[in-house]
Amino acid sequence: MDRLKNTFIEMIAGSRSKNNNSFCGDTYFVELNNGEFICLLADGLGSGRYAYESSFAAAEAVKQRWQSETVEELMESVNQSLHQKRGAAVAIFKVNFEARQFEYTCVGNIRFYLYAPDGKLTYPLPVTGYLSGRPQRYRMERFTYEKGSKFLVHSDGVNLLNTKELMRFRTAEQIAAELDGAAVSANDDATYIVGSLL
Repeated sequence: MDRLKNTFIEMIAGSRSKNNNSFCGDTYFVELNNGEFICLLADGLGSGRYAYESSFAAAEAVKQRWQSETVEELMESVNQSLHQKRGAAVAIFKVNFEARQFEYTCVGNIRFYLYAPDGKLTYPLPVTGYLSGRPQRYRMERFTYEKGSKFLVHSDGVNLLNTKELMRFRTAEQIAAELDGAAVSANDDATYIVGSLL
């Protein structure tokens, strides 16, 4: 598991490959500074080496540019990086701590949830398809959050039945432990990133 923490956020991420394959088709990139948090989750099509190559290319594109590009520009950079590769489902979001705002976009089967302290669950519907270098329209979403909110993003290898119940009373640490169990039993590459906004 990976962890990041500062005065604004506590985040835990974990990833498991299908059948303990040496290549995981999911790749994530997370980074943090005093102003914002960036998160990319890419799920390469299929599994194995070519899925890994696609998702890794997506992460590299964001790693190099995240401090200078908007979320929409980052998504386009990712799309370009997947030209002549197998392709990937991709979600990217930035959290601006001062504005208490998420900026989010996703193409493909990756799930994102924002759980507010009052129990409200925000769940933007993903755009179907995947990125592979072809021209693509992105649906940009912005939503604000309150202190004490939690977020979760995961690939389709993590099978959850009741997300709201999972996020209601648990800490990020407890949610991650639960998700890790779901990832171990998955018959697919499985990745999750969970965070508490402090």
